[in-house]
Amino acid sequence: MTEDEIVAAIESLCRPERFEGRHRILLGIGDDAAVWQPSRSHRSVISTDMLVEGVHFTRELMTLEDAGWRATAANLSDLAAMGAKPVLATVALGVPANRAQAEILEIYRGIAACARQYGIAIAGGDLSRSEAIAIAITVVGEVRPSNLKTRAGGRPGDVLAVTGPLGAARAGLSGEEAGLAALRRPEPRIAEGRFLAASRNVDAMIDCSDGLSTDLSRLCAASGCGAVVEAVPVAPAARDAAVRRGEDPENLALAGGEDFELIVAIRPRAFSHLATRYAKHFKRELLRVGVLSKEAGLIWRGSPLTSTGWDHFARTRIARALNQPETEH
Repeated sequence: MTEDEIVAAIESLCRPERFEGRHRILLGIGDDAAVWQPSRSHRSVISTDMLVEGVHFTRELMTLEDAGWRATAANLSDLAAMGAKPVLATVALGVPANRAQAEILEIYRGIAACARQYGIAIAGGDLSRSEAIAIAITVVGEVRPSNLKTRAGGRPGDVLAVTGPLGAARAGLSGEEAGLAALRRPEPRIAEGRFLAASRNVDAMIDCSDGLSTDLSRLCAASGCGAVVEAVPVAPAARDAAVRRGEDPENLALAGGEDFELIVAIRPRAFSHLATRYAKHFKRELLRVGVLSKEAGLIWRGSPLTSTGWDHFARTRIARALNQPETEH
């Protein structure tokens, strides 16, 4: 197939009528740029994320369709952390030339499936030849100005909570069967993010894509606070994996990443009421993990906690999960 024929096949997978936001896409795939009608009453939120073969995923752990889903979900998780509703996305793919047609369409099947599930339209993108598969997605969302949350609003005394237990994806990255579903088909907390962002008692949010220790450090730095970590909710798959490997389950969850849960800073007097409403609405708990403090730095078990999560320029996710030596990228 030629590039134009591949684009036509992609357009078939991503026809606007299949997506909730189709009426907002005035011109989509097939021209030099997409044309989108923004809402006058909302702010636009834009994020870009990239997935690279051998750095973020391997074909031994997931199919290319899974990789397409996961790349889309990672971007949607960034919108969830801002309290935004996803609207549209553009996709740029780099693939080796020898199997370009089959691999592009397989990746797009995963992208399109995730986009349909979360109501986001694919508006366009780009294709290129590359030595390794690279999936770069840009997403656009919308949020009311009053509901927009950032990582910079936390206050000392705020209760810190997460939207779900941590570490399952890390277990899957290590090859643990019970964690593979969380790794391959993560669920961005779009509805949870919008629910929490609508509360005036939520001061800050960030998604937990690089590990609790790393992402909580980022929230604290942006908010000018420190934090005392009181508990780390561990996913069952992560607990089983840690036991088999002779590791501390809570340390594994602290360093995990790829969970796409949200870390939330909530005013202390409102936490109990908001947690009750959250549990009633989502049928699962909002899990307390600690409090923000005036003193800089993170404290865990009475000692300083260093960031042990994902760093893009230290090791690949694969090497880190398997405790392989550091390699520069």
